[in-house]
Amino acid sequence: MVRINRVYTGTGDDGSSAFVDGSRHRKSHLRFVAVGTCDELNSIVGLIRRECKVLPSHADGGSSATIGRIQNIAESALDRIQNELFDLGAELACEPDKLPEYMQLIDSNQCDSLTGEMDAWLEQLDPLTSFILPTGAGPEPIIHLARTVTRRLERGLIAIEDEEGTESVRKVAKVYVNRLSDWFFVFARWVTKNMGEEETLWTPLGKRGESSNVANMIRKIGSNDADYDNLD
Repeated sequence: MVRINRVYTGTGDDGSSAFVDGSRHRKSHLRFVAVGTCDELNSIVGLIRRECKVLPSHADGGSSATIGRIQNIAESALDRIQNELFDLGAELACEPDKLPEYMQLIDSNQCDSLTGEMDAWLEQLDPLTSFILPTGAGPEPIIHLARTVTRRLERGLIAIEDEEGTESVRKVAKVYVNRLSDWFFVFARWVTKNMGEEETLWTPLGKRGESSNVANMIRKIGSNDADYDNLD
């Protein structure tokens, strides 16, 4: 059982911190970078949970039933993922062969859960015909933010491997993080559908309008404001 009496200890004032095995290292160590990214991702998942909880009972095109569906699935799945990210962060704060024997580690069961949920969502989604932009009226942009931070975490794990060797990160940990990024992507698409929204597709440069159109709009709005101010 974890018991925390105070947050500050002063032991890290010199720029060092401790691995799970008690050894101390500079806070710039690649493992601490990965642990920090886990923590950052976990906080973003907390934002997603909050945004899902405060969704209105009726959204444009979305009924209370579909909003409730988002809330129920999000609360159940994201609670689990936040706990798994804590598990992963603790694991990364030490070399695999120095982890305490009592520590329970993420295994293939957690990876399979992510895959099973993605498969279930994809059964309800249309195939993609283009890349999509990370936007939306609900929690979707934050879900996409979680996706990108997960990819950064994955790059962090590979950086540890490059520095310390292929045995420095368990394969299942890398698989889990790779699956999790895909999971956030599919989750965002599923939320978009249940919000009753259309996905915003990427338009190739050659098919997009001139950017000067926005400048013209700004000038037109300014002109209209001036006309309004001159009215008696």
